[in-house]
Amino acid sequence: MDATTRRDFVRQLATGAGLAAVGALDPVATAAARAVGAKTYTNPVYAGSMPDPGVMRHRGEYWAFGTTGRERKADGRIFTVLRSPDLVSWQETGGALVSPSDDARYEYWAPEPAYHDGRFYLYYAMGGVEEERFSLRVATSARAGGPYVDVGTPLVECSGNRFAIDAHPFRDTDGRWYLFYARNYPNTDDGYRPGTGLAVDRLVGMTRLAGECRTVLRARYDWTLYEANRRMEVYDRTFDWHTIEGAWVRRHGGKYYCFYSGANYQTERYGVDYVVADSVLGPYTGAGREARVLRGVPGRVRGPGHHSIVTGPDGRDWMVYHAWNADLTVRQLCIDPLVWTAAGPRCTPSTTAREGPGA
Repeated sequence: MDATTRRDFVRQLATGAGLAAVGALDPVATAAARAVGAKTYTNPVYAGSMPDPGVMRHRGEYWAFGTTGRERKADGRIFTVLRSPDLVSWQETGGALVSPSDDARYEYWAPEPAYHDGRFYLYYAMGGVEEERFSLRVATSARAGGPYVDVGTPLVECSGNRFAIDAHPFRDTDGRWYLFYARNYPNTDDGYRPGTGLAVDRLVGMTRLAGECRTVLRARYDWTLYEANRRMEVYDRTFDWHTIEGAWVRRHGGKYYCFYSGANYQTERYGVDYVVADSVLGPYTGAGREARVLRGVPGRVRGPGHHSIVTGPDGRDWMVYHAWNADLTVRQLCIDPLVWTAAGPRCTPSTTAREGPGA
């Protein structure tokens, strides 16, 4: 898709038919949902634009942050912020990030929150002015909903990669923090496919990378193809480019599960798979030949992915993800339970009423 790169597409759809027009949910409907304890839900649980939802639970409330690309919210900030008591009834509270640059050409992608020692952190990617150049950044706030102010320097990726996106902060059982993220791998060493893959580094003081990055996962299978015959001038080459992105790590049964989204997010092939390790730094193994955890349903659900995993009010694990609306003009917020089966974690996307996390 030479005429419409991923960056172009984000610019076109970040507003989702006009982000500025998307306000809070109807207060009567929201109040009604709370009154019954949100015993059921029907996707989407938020119909506005909410790509790449990064979700955090803090003191009994859920906070979700979504990509806005180059757009600004009504308060002039970047990233949509939603708040919910139950993962079902969501209310928009405004924008999250105070713009770190006066240059309106910059795009801002995939915000993910974290909380540590009384302070809130928001990790995100900034770029889009030059081809395949995005950097990881972090902002801080005294409040969960912001405003967040950038610390002033990027999180330096140790390989010198010019393209680093989708930062995911993870705290291990010993209290140490790590940052998983996606970066480009244009080579084909050891039989890997050229494309975007996953890496991890240790966080120092929440605002700096240790410079000890290592690869978590690269593409091997056909289902993760982003675009065939993709011309990338920055590498002066044409690739069958594969994409693995949107990492989210969950410790379960003494092992580390690194979930990820794969393929082209505009297509029916986009979905979620996972790899497993005994240590947070890997090695991670067991990638699937298809999206085993979450994938689309023909004619009903398209492009589910780039998710978060949180514990619901019911104590179960829930996936919070985006999926396209019927017109393919906006990615909306959806939830469904994550089930740990003997075959591995699974999530079935739903479009009809189901038992909610508050049931």
